[in-house]
Amino acid sequence: MPLGEFDLIARYFTRPTRRAVLGIGDDCALLAPTPGLQWAVSSDLLVEGRHFVSTVAPNALGHKSLAVNLSDLAACGATPVAFSLMLALPRVDEAFLQGFADGLFALADAHGIELVGGDTTAGPLAVGITVMGEVPPAQALRRDAARAGDDLWVSHAPGRGLGDARLALEVLRDRAAVPGEAFARVRRAMEWPQPRVALGQRLRGIAHAAIDLSDGLSGDLGHVLQRSGVGARLEFAALPRSPELATQPDALLRTCLLEGGDDYELLFSAPRTARAAVRQAAAESGVAVSCIGELLPERGLRVAWPDGRTTARATRGFDHFASDWEPT
Repeated sequence: MPLGEFDLIARYFTRPTRRAVLGIGDDCALLAPTPGLQWAVSSDLLVEGRHFVSTVAPNALGHKSLAVNLSDLAACGATPVAFSLMLALPRVDEAFLQGFADGLFALADAHGIELVGGDTTAGPLAVGITVMGEVPPAQALRRDAARAGDDLWVSHAPGRGLGDARLALEVLRDRAAVPGEAFARVRRAMEWPQPRVALGQRLRGIAHAAIDLSDGLSGDLGHVLQRSGVGARLEFAALPRSPELATQPDALLRTCLLEGGDDYELLFSAPRTARAAVRQAAAESGVAVSCIGELLPERGLRVAWPDGRTTARATRGFDHFASDWEPT
């Protein structure tokens, strides 16, 4: 007999609660906030064919579904506490469910966040997650606190950089070529992003503003510039890039670095006097950071190119209703 909805939940998604007063199994979860802290809450929806390819491994999808939400908590400087899961399935596939749950809970356990509720239904494959975290009052990193004169920084894995996820997508769409093991490395960036939660927490009191890179560097930077009322100058040569991306044609290199999306790194601003503190926070978090430009009082985005030119650039990023970047 095939699994029903409640059997499915009980088998794959019910675990003992640690922080919650009441978890899965009732109409609502009950959470007790830590006295003196504020909640940080964010939601993301991932749809097959728009946010992930149909050939993605189930454990990778479970990982990424939670990772993109944890990245939002990281950008706020929050500590993860709990999450809810909404899952639409075209059919009950026990092998898929086991793999998905394994990837989901491996990352959840690594960050001390627990599943406390949600919903399942039949339909096209889609995953929705709401995360809840905690942050001390007045210490949350926000998009509207950047200041002219700040350095502009981006996180990345040591030896890697931005744009690998977009490069993997271009390979899957037969618009770029990356052979063998090199492709496995860039595809891993697309399907196994690592949320920079520890770095976000260590940047509290150091960084002025932050955002996670989900829709591309220029587009997400544009949100910070608009909310903070400032402009920016990017040094293109300073943008970190992997060896695989560095060898691509110039046009593709620029697209991946400036408009790529799916990086899930932290883009943040900090005063010039905090450079040592930023590097120490990164080292303590086990990640690398690169200073990629500065914030200006004049609005707009300018890019300084390696040939000495500086040009204005639109703050264009991924738009779910206007872009054609879906991985199909």
